[in-house]
Order: sequence, then C-alpha cells, then structure tokens
Amino acid sequence: MTSRRVVIALGGNAMTGADGSATPAAQQAALAQASGHIADVVAAGVDVVLTHGNGPQVGNLLVKNELAAHEVPPVPLDWNVAQTQATIGFTVADELDAALRARGLARRTAALITRTLVDADDPLFREPSKPVGRFLPREQAQRFIDLGQIWEDRGERGWRRVVASPEPRSVVDTPAIRALADAGFVVVCAGGGGIPVVDDGGEARPLRGVEAVIDKDLTAAVLAREFGADTLVIATDVPNVMVDFGTPDQRPLGRVTVAELRAHAAAGQFARGSMGPKVDAALRFVEAGGARAVVTSLEHIADAVTGDDAGTVLTA
Repeated sequence: MTSRRVVIALGGNAMTGADGSATPAAQQAALAQASGHIADVVAAGVDVVLTHGNGPQVGNLLVKNELAAHEVPPVPLDWNVAQTQATIGFTVADELDAALRARGLARRTAALITRTLVDADDPLFREPSKPVGRFLPREQAQRFIDLGQIWEDRGERGWRRVVASPEPRSVVDTPAIRALADAGFVVVCAGGGGIPVVDDGGEARPLRGVEAVIDKDLTAAVLAREFGADTLVIATDVPNVMVDFGTPDQRPLGRVTVAELRAHAAAGQFARGSMGPKVDAALRFVEAGGARAVVTSLEHIADAVTGDDAGTVLTA
C-alpha cells in the first residue's frame, strides 16, 4: 500500500556523523543526507510530518551547563529540549527545503516548537531512570546534586545524572501541526519527544514545563494517532527489527502481526534502551487504530512508505 499521511520519527543516527560526532558540521551533513530520503517520500505525493530525537544535542547542552555552572545558573530540562528543538528544526528546514527544491517540488518545510502533555502524577516522576549527559567524578557531580539534581554512581565510569521519563499523553500542539500540514508544509515537530508539560488546571497558566525527558518514539506514536496518519515510520540504524540478536540464530522480522510482536517483546527480545521503545511505539500505534507501522533504516524509508517490502512491517 502507498500511504497518504505519514509520521516519520528520525533516530539519532540521522543527526550525527558516522562516528557519532555531534559537531555542527557533522549534524548538518547528516541531516542533508536524511533530507534526501524524506524528500523522496514527499515526491511520492505523501503528506509528511517529521519528528526526531535530540539525545546528543541535549547532552552537549548539559555539558555547557556543567562547565558554566559557576558563572550562570543551569537551565532546566524543558528549556534544553526547547532549545534543541529549535536548532534541529531550523537545520532540518534548511536542508529539506533544498532537497525538495532539487526535486522540483513546490513544497516548503515548517518547524514548530512543540509541547507534550504528561501526567503530573505519573509514577515515573518518582523513579528517575533515564540517564542524560556525561559521566563525572563524584566531587564534580556533587555541585549539581546540591542544585537538586539526581545523580547515580555508575561504577568505574563515574556518576551520571538520571531524570524522569514519563509517558506522553497528548501532543499539545497537534492542531497547529495539522493546520500547517493542511496548508502544504512538511512539518518538523515534537523533537526529543516534545517539551514535557503538565496541566495544573489554572485559568491564567494551565501548562508548565517540568524536569523530564520523553521517549521520542512513544511521542511519535501519540502524534501519529492524533494527527490521523495512516502510517508511522520509525527510522533507525538497522533495516529490520531482529530477534535472537547477537546469537547464531538471529533473524530479521519482516511482516508481523501484533500478537507475534507482543510475544517477542514479552520474551525479552528487545533491549529497553535501544529497540524496545521503537517496538513499543509501533505496537501502540497499530493497537490504537493505526493502519501500519514500519521500523527500518533511514535508507529504506521511501520504500517503507510506498510499499510493503522494506523493514519490519506491523499491520492491524
């Protein structure tokens, strides 16, 4: 099937160099390459909404916070997410506009700073587990602990900050995303899972940012559902989801059912910090009524959108 309205979630490999470098030049070059693949999807007549990760970029900002802590107060995580959304968004817009123009397409890109609603009572706020930033010796980590941050001893590598990663409930700015898409724009939004906000119910200021990060794949599933996409494509660094990974029996998954993929997940086939959230996001989207979810590499996203022969394909 050829999809008509698609949400594409770019992994970190689409925004860093082959060696993991996150220098501005490396990020720009990686995004230029990714934009070519996205433009091919647009050229097929598909409405595209694009979201992305921001792990390396937030990590860089946290290092700047640490190094400048004696001069300026560190900014909260919601500000970090907003700043990286803006930087990545304008870079994607420039590169994708160029790729669209090169294909003779009269389409433009719009980047939107996007908030994601989370529950203030989410139990994950009480169990910070998402590591962010770099490792530090105990004595250097202490000054941030004194500022109210939570750091954990990670053994020989040192101490590392951990933060809450609550469940995404809704993408606050979906109406604006839909309006831009309806006006013909390729929309870049909800980067890094979105800026986490909670609803305090106040009339003057109902929403406020919170110290947390949100899994971008899980937010992509929510966004795809609320936007009305028929397909969710999760772009990663491998062409297929694998089972029995790292063993002589490892094999790629092609077309799978919800029941089959749930069984593999329940058996512990997918690592929590890598493929697990991607599989979970695909399952959530299809189980909530989405027609199709695909997990595949960046190079195959055009095939994933226009046909069924690329990646791991999950259908209802």
